[in-house]
Amino acid sequence: MRIRLATRAELPVLQDIERAAGAPFRELGMPEIADDEPPALDVLERYLRAGRCWVAVDERDLPAAYLLAEPVDGALHIEQVSVHPRAARRGVGRALLTHAAGRAREEGLTALTLTTFTEVPWNAPYYARLGFRPLPEAELTPGLRAIRATEAALGLDRWPRVCMRAPL
Repeated sequence: MRIRLATRAELPVLQDIERAAGAPFRELGMPEIADDEPPALDVLERYLRAGRCWVAVDERDLPAAYLLAEPVDGALHIEQVSVHPRAARRGVGRALLTHAAGRAREEGLTALTLTTFTEVPWNAPYYARLGFRPLPEAELTPGLRAIRATEAALGLDRWPRVCMRAPL
């Protein structure tokens, strides 16, 4: 898999990847997450314009996964990373995170951060294996607190969630 910036024409494909990647949540009793709509095209466009919408592409140069990120309080915050099930368990998510970490270092950022579900095997346990550690409430930056507040308002706290950080 090769990683590159997404193109504008690929944004609807990213929505399809998000829908497919969300389907396994249904098996965990999280149908609301499985049925959640992917980011709108204008949201994806904003990440694209900022140069922070990366895709992992297959040998035909077709996206199989994507990652959205933005700087938050001196770290690069991973807003979304989604891998199509056909590309799962092949290191694609790890490669996207490694790419994001490299870009964050180039920008002088000190860490990667993200928020995720604690009890979903391909969420918090996966990120912990990649070097992310849970942040206690006292260590949340103002930006991370704002992100968590938005998530809570969206109802995501119905399931246990955590902020995680990996130093660069």
